[in-house]
Amino acid sequence: MKIRTAISSLLVCGMLSAPAMAQTRQASAGQQPATVRAPQSSPAPPMDPAKAAAIRQLLDLAGGTAAINQVMDGMQKNIKGSMANVLPPGAYRDQLIDLFFAKFREKADTRQLLDIAARIYDKYLTMDDIQGLIQFYSTPLGKKTLTVLPQMTIEVQKEGMKWGQDLGQQTMIEVLAEHPDLAKAMEEAAQPSGAH
Repeated sequence: MKIRTAISSLLVCGMLSAPAMAQTRQASAGQQPATVRAPQSSPAPPMDPAKAAAIRQLLDLAGGTAAINQVMDGMQKNIKGSMANVLPPGAYRDQLIDLFFAKFREKADTRQLLDIAARIYDKYLTMDDIQGLIQFYSTPLGKKTLTVLPQMTIEVQKEGMKWGQDLGQQTMIEVLAEHPDLAKAMEEAAQPSGAH
C-alpha cells in the first residue's frame, strides 16, 4: 500500500503543485516560464545489500512496475478533470491534456520510482518487517490484497475528493449565510470592473 500511496502523492504534488501550475499559466499567456529547480538533497546513504535485495523482492511481489502503471492509469483519469478545470477553456484543452499525459508517461521511468520506494522502505521498515510483508503477500489473502489494493486506493481517492468537495461547498454556503456582509463583498468582487 505504501508504494501506491507514494506514487499517488508524487503524481498529485508534481502535476498540481503551485510552481507547475504557475508555469502552465505563464506558458498559456505567452510568457517565458521561470525556471523551477528541484530541491537539492543530500545523497541517500547506501543500503545494506541483503536488505536492498529483500526490499526488491517485496516490491516485485507487490507487482512493481505493473502496480505503478495501474495506479498511474487511475490517477490520470482522476487528474484529467482537475486539469481541465484549471486550464482556460478552448478547443485546444483536450488535445493539450492528452499530449501532456502521453509525454509524462513517456518520460516516467518506473525504475526511478521503484528506487525511491526502496529508499523509503529502507528508512521506515526493518529487515524483519520486510520479511514479514513478503510472507504475508505470499499467502492467498496477501495475494488478494495486492490484486484489489490499487483499485481500492483509486476509489478511496476519488470518493474522498468528492466528499471533500461536497463538504467544502456546504461549509461555504453556511459561512456565507452566517456572514451576509462577506457574501455581498464576494459578489461585488466577482463583478467585472466598472459594473459596480
